[in-house]
Amino acid sequence: MTDAILVLCTCPDEASADLISEHLLNQRLAACINQLPGLTSVYRWQGKIERAREIQLIIKSRASLFELLRLCILSHHPYEVPEILALPTSQGHQPYLDWLTQETS
Repeated sequence: MTDAILVLCTCPDEASADLISEHLLNQRLAACINQLPGLTSVYRWQGKIERAREIQLIIKSRASLFELLRLCILSHHPYEVPEILALPTSQGHQPYLDWLTQETS
């Protein structure tokens, strides 16, 4: 098991995805963030099934930074209840893991 995590977060548009990415990187809470546009999310919200076009963020960070990362996302995200899911990594390419640690220190 490593300290590295992948955090998933959807954003409604490019502007909010860029804003969140910039804050996470500037605060060194993430080493890399992939922005995947063109996502269609289908979900239940307030008793109705909704469909929305979104941008998926895949945030590479460390478990020890998760709480600060979560608070940063919450302070800049336009959704009332944003997706913030952390997935642990059990293994990885050691030079990449070393780089991730260096960039989030």
